[in-house]
Parts: sequence; structure tokens; C-alpha cells
Amino acid sequence: MLLEALLFLGGLAALVVGANRAVTSAGDLALYYGVSPFFIGVTLISVGTSVPEMVTSVYAAYYGAGDLVVGNIVGSETAQITLAIAVVAFIAPFVTQRRHVLVYGSAMILAMVIMLLTLDDGVVGRSEGFLMMLAYLQFIYTLYTNEGGEEITEEIIEEPRTPRETYHWIVGGLLLVAVGGQVMVSNGVAIARLVGIPEFLVGLLTGLGTTLPEIVVAGIAAYEGRGGISVGAILGSNITDPVFSLGIGALFFDVVVEDISALQPSLTYMLVASTLVLGLFYWRRGIDRKAAVVCLLLYIPTFLLL
Repeated sequence: MLLEALLFLGGLAALVVGANRAVTSAGDLALYYGVSPFFIGVTLISVGTSVPEMVTSVYAAYYGAGDLVVGNIVGSETAQITLAIAVVAFIAPFVTQRRHVLVYGSAMILAMVIMLLTLDDGVVGRSEGFLMMLAYLQFIYTLYTNEGGEEITEEIIEEPRTPRETYHWIVGGLLLVAVGGQVMVSNGVAIARLVGIPEFLVGLLTGLGTTLPEIVVAGIAAYEGRGGISVGAILGSNITDPVFSLGIGALFFDVVVEDISALQPSLTYMLVASTLVLGLFYWRRGIDRKAAVVCLLLYIPTFLLL
């Protein structure tokens, strides 16, 4: 049991570190060769920041752990829209335009609704996974028409590095992602079955784990005064995960949830909490420290609805 727990944590760490390094280095390389920051933002980084969730989804679907797939996405979604926003706003409150909240917020809610509808019968098949990935193209189009790519790139990449400094990180990062994801999922499933805890709970904890590095990086950036987090950067991953991350897992292997009715409270709360935070964004034109307290309180029920 102790060995499985250590391997699970080690796999999670390798997955997150590898994904972050690979995505950032690939963005550096693209900028070095003259690819526009806008294009990098709407493609590479928008997809890349959700690599941990995607890899977890594929491996968990392969192991027949559909509850872990869904739990990972729900955990990541809820943590980012409540906990991550609260931490950053406590350090440096930020403002945004209501138009951006409507555009990105609507895309995020739509992505969550699509996820809930596909999970209604407890199975996400290959055809549904394919359609969900097509739906993600709508998000790319939304970014394109609202010129959100460049601001997202600026949030992730400060100064591009040379190819010599990036190639080894891209290769090494992808290897860490592949190995770390497999080790984390296989041992997470083993722990759940040995202890008798729901795989969905393991997924929730995994989702929080994959979000923590983003919280730390965003918090440090806010503390150092390196700009506020844009709405696109905040909500981009929350749009990607419900459709693309879940869809790519289903595209390879059917995602089967054992008892979807037992997960409905958590799925519904994810949607409710996200809608409330978006309401705060729109009403207050951003999130200040008072609103951050509300966001933080909204995260607590995540683990009380199992």
C-alpha cells in the first residue's frame, strides 16, 4: 500500500512537471521560429495546459477506470474555477471586461453541459468522443474571433529561449508525461481497489494535484507584479478539459462509469460553482479579495458531495 501511494505521488509529479516543461519549451521554440504568439495561444498552449488531464483520461480509460477519468476532470475544473482564482486574487486582485466573461464563460458552461449530456447513460463511446473533440474546435474559433491567443501566450511564456535550450525539455517532458501518467493511473486504481475508496475520489485528488502547480506559478506571477491572469488563461483549460480531455480518452477506449447517479451531485456542483464564479466575474468586473473569499468557500463542498 505504501509503495503504491509513493508511486502514485511520484507519477503525478512526473506528469505535471513533464507537461509544464514540454508545453513551455514548445512555445519557446515556436516563438523562436517566428510563429505568432496568437497562433501559439489558440493551439499549442490552450491544448497543452491540459496535457495532464488528457494523459490521465487515456490511461484511465485503458484501465477501465471511467470514474477516475470523470473525477480527474471534475477535480481539475472545480479547483481551477474556485481555489486557483481565490489564491491569485488574494495576492493581486484583477479586473476584466464583461464581454470577455460572457465569451469565455459561455464556452466553459457549454463544454460542461456537453460533458454532462454525454455522461447521462454512464458511457462515453468513441463516436461521442469524436464529436466532443469537434466541439472543442468551437473553442479554438472563439479564441480566434476574440483575439485571446496572444494574451494566453504571454501568461505562459515570458522570454523565448533558443532551440538548444528547448529541444531536450520537449523530449524529456513528453517522456515524463508518458511514464508518469501510466504510473500514476495504474497505482491510483490499485490504491482505490485495495482500500475500497471510490475511484472517483482518487480522480478528484488527482485533479487537484494537476492544478496545484498552475496555482503556484500564477500566485508567484501575481506576487511579483507580472500582470494579472487573463480570463482566457483562467477559463481556457476549463473549456478544454470537459470536451477535449474526456473526448480523447473516449476516442481510444470507451469511458464507462459504474454508477453515474452517485456522481451526479459532484457533476452538478461543478456546474453550479462555475456559474456562481462567472456571475461574480461579470457583476464585479473581476475578482477582488472579498470575492476571493467566496470562491474559496465554494471549493470546500467539492469533497463533501461523495
